[in-house]
This record gives sequence, structure tokens and C-alpha cells, in this order.
Amino acid sequence: MSDFNKKLEKLRNDIDGIDDELIKLLNRRMQYISEVGSLKRNSNTTIYRPERENAIIDRLVSESKGTLNRAAIEAIFLEIFAVSRNFELPERVAYLGPEGSFTHQAAESRYGAMSDYLALDSISSVFEAVATSRARFGVVPIENNQEGTVQETIDYLSIHELSIVAEIVLPIHFSIASLEQDLKNVKTIYSRDIAFRQCKNFLRDYFSHEVKLIPVSSTSRACKIALEEEKTASICAPIAARQYRLPILYNNIQDSADNQTRFLIISQEYKNPVTGDDKTSLIAKLPDVPGALVSFLKKFEDAGINLCKVESRPAKLGSKFKYFFFVELYGHYQDPVVQKTVDPYKENITWLGSYVKMC
Repeated sequence: MSDFNKKLEKLRNDIDGIDDELIKLLNRRMQYISEVGSLKRNSNTTIYRPERENAIIDRLVSESKGTLNRAAIEAIFLEIFAVSRNFELPERVAYLGPEGSFTHQAAESRYGAMSDYLALDSISSVFEAVATSRARFGVVPIENNQEGTVQETIDYLSIHELSIVAEIVLPIHFSIASLEQDLKNVKTIYSRDIAFRQCKNFLRDYFSHEVKLIPVSSTSRACKIALEEEKTASICAPIAARQYRLPILYNNIQDSADNQTRFLIISQEYKNPVTGDDKTSLIAKLPDVPGALVSFLKKFEDAGINLCKVESRPAKLGSKFKYFFFVELYGHYQDPVVQKTVDPYKENITWLGSYVKMC
């Protein structure tokens, strides 16, 4: 045996030994998790604790002295957390599907591959599944940093009495996939309407001929259609194209390399404890009088509270033009300064939730 093969075999044996230790430690961890699950079930305590998971990752990142960076530690331990939750109490997660959608990726990034998933065709269906307890959690998109808010999500947050559990930020990379080998043969492209907007430069530069852009419920559905129809293509997530075995013609066709989408995890009557690094979402239905919005915003300025989002949406009350406001701020709704600031408006506010700030 050559020196190279001897060294390689020794390294592999060392790795095998480490793997043996890892599996012993993971099994030991799951034993403790099972005991924690029993305690939580007996006391009716919440299983999913995003602030606890975030604190563990922060601690591990600070302790890590090797080559593992935060992204690598998160990738490993978020999957461990997901497996652990299934030992504590398996919970169904609804998401905007079908499989392979960006929302599916966001859901798996927090709940892992082993969870019980329910893929639904619309954002409204995800909200309804959670509201009717067909799913414990729901994952929906809320905004893209290039194209803005998913307004349907805001509308359903105002309708359903559900809580925001956590936010997820996912880098978004689009591909164009088709059975056609040449883009000149593509006459129709399917995708989400927001995906078309995020890839408008590519569409302008690569399609000099007339092409129809047809919006569908998800980029995964766009893949399925493009797989069945001739002279069509899909703008989709690379994982969706691979899942449906639709050939990718070009990768990374989004206009911005910094393209990211923010997702929300929703549930019934969910309350996160204060962590000191929180974000809060709320619905404000202000009196229809001059200066109402200005006075409301001034309260936060005077209190030194940073409002990171204020967006109006139609209230859909009769034939008149009435609006409510979707507001997000840095801080927890239980913070004394937040409570004091909103106290004059407590009859006008619906708290959607406070959760660990990820962006």
C-alpha cells in the first residue's frame, strides 16, 4: 500500500471514529430531548422556542474555534433542532406549495426534512389550515427586499386571529428552466408575478421576441406546467427544476445578487418571551380624522422606538376608501416603553406577535 493510501485510510478511520462519537452524543441528546418533551407536555408548554434555538446558535458560534462559521453551524444545528422537535412532539407545518417552492425551502430550514408538511396552493389556504388547527404552524412569504411586500399575506394577517411565531430570511436565486434547448423557441414563461419583477433585466436582455408572461401560484407549479407544455419555460428555484427534472438553461437570473425574501411562521395564540433583540408586528386601525397617522407615528419618535415598516392596506369596509396600517417596530410588545407608547391607541391595535429579529 502506498504512503498516500495509508494516510488516506488513517484519515478515514479517524473520521469514522469521530462519526461514532457523534452518533453516541446525538442519541444521548435525543434522550434528554424526550425527557424535556414529557415535561413540556405535562405542563402544556410550547415545544417550538425560536429564541432558545437562536441563543444556542449564538453560544456555539462564540465557542467555535475551528473552521465552522455561523452559516455552517446554523445549517447543522437547525436540522438537529428540527429532529429534536419531532422527538418532543411531531407537529404539522403548512406552507405555500407545491414541493420545491421557496416557501418550502424556508419551512425546511426551520423544521427540517423529517417534519409533517402540508403543501397548499394559496396563502389563504395556509392561514385557514392554521386557523382551523389542521396545521400547528404555517409558513408564508411576507416581503422581498427588491420588490416589496406580499400584500396578500398582510391582508390575511388582518383577517385571521393568528400570531407571528418567527421570521425567516432566505436568499433567493432564480433559474430559467425549459424542455426547449434554445430560448428563441420559448413563447410562454410561467412563474410567480413577483419573480417576473425580480428578473425583469434578464427577460429584457434575453427575449427580443414577443413572449407571454403568465403568473401562477408558485414557481414549483410553473415547473410542472413547463414540463407538460411545449415552447414554454419556468422561472423557478433551482431545487424545483431539479425536483421536476426540468433542464436548467441559466442560473442566477435575478436582477440583484442581494435578492432575499422574508417569510413568517404563523400559529394560534403564540407568545415569545422578551430576548432583548426582538421585532414586533401589529395592525393599527386609526381614527379617520386629520393628523391621526402623524400623531401615531410621532408617539414612536418621541419614545425612541424605531419603526422599520409602515404600510397601508384597504380596509374593505363598504364603498368608501378606508385603510388600516401594517406596522413593524424593533422591540417587544411587553417592553414597558412600547406599552406606554401605544397605550392611547390600545383600542385601535391588534398585536400580531413579537419574535426574534432576523433582519
